[in-house]
Amino acid sequence: MNKKTKYERIQQFLTDIGQPNYRFKQITNAIFKQRINAFEQMTALPKNVRDELKKEFGENVLSIKPVFEQSSQQVRKVLFEISGNNRVESVGMKYRAGWESFCISSQCGCGLGCQFCATGAIGLKRNLTADEITDQLLYFYLNGHSLDSIAFMGMGEALANQQVFGALKILTDSSLFGLSPRRITVSTVGIIPNIKKMTSDFPQVNLTFSLHSPFNEQRSNLMPINDKFPLDEVLTTLDEHIQVTGRKVYIAYIMLRGVNDSIDHAMAVAKLLQNRGQWGHLYHVNLIRYNPTVDAPEHYEETDEEKVQMFYKELQSAGIHVTIRSQFGIDIDAACGQLYGQYQTKKNL
Repeated sequence: MNKKTKYERIQQFLTDIGQPNYRFKQITNAIFKQRINAFEQMTALPKNVRDELKKEFGENVLSIKPVFEQSSQQVRKVLFEISGNNRVESVGMKYRAGWESFCISSQCGCGLGCQFCATGAIGLKRNLTADEITDQLLYFYLNGHSLDSIAFMGMGEALANQQVFGALKILTDSSLFGLSPRRITVSTVGIIPNIKKMTSDFPQVNLTFSLHSPFNEQRSNLMPINDKFPLDEVLTTLDEHIQVTGRKVYIAYIMLRGVNDSIDHAMAVAKLLQNRGQWGHLYHVNLIRYNPTVDAPEHYEETDEEKVQMFYKELQSAGIHVTIRSQFGIDIDAACGQLYGQYQTKKNL
């Protein structure tokens, strides 16, 4: 059973202590319009109400605490402490055009064991609650950042955690974050039942599918989840998503040197996406340069730039929409799971 979110609990608490309905609006205005974190500073509320809120919910609205940060010119990476002495990471990226993008975590660790992923090496500690997911964004927002776009591409497999749907509800609620679903992207390795749930419940939220190999056997080696949800079944589900929503589906392809960056791989990716019917043009491939990490189960290296360009040209000439993703944060180990690993090592020294 889903736990009530903090916003629902605050609303219920105000009713319980006999406060008028508009009090909740005063609180959400303080948080989302005035960017106030401390209940004490919400001066639109009577002193006795502030005191009651502090007693019930603690001093601050935020339930997670930053414990470690790294920044470079365009990237700010934060490690948060959550209950149970666990930690999760979030990344804020500032593009030169001025808009800001955030990459947030949905799980502490991940249980899927993808071979190239630092988070997979941690294993799954636990799912995050809807509050813990949205509080990562609230932290940046309260600190003056603009939530221009959001991606569930941090630690964990978003669609393996049902609480992600509760988080999406909070983020798109006009009385709370009020974000357009089109500014939110959920990334998945292909959890079919919850892709279908996205189609029905959040059709306007962007979906990204992590492909990383067009060959079934190799994909299963790199990403064991492929045995449970095989590639062809996932693509059929994504075809249905496109037909229902009329929205693009993004295909993420991390390029690993000597593993999945050959011309044969490029041709096979093109073949997978060609001939998918009248909706095929709504698939868009993002080629991603691998961010080498010492914490992954296997050691992989970044692909040569010529191979990236070759792959790009092969897809483009086959009529596939393709982009080479901008690289951020290599200088601060911004691959998910890396900051967590560093912090654990430092703590244990």
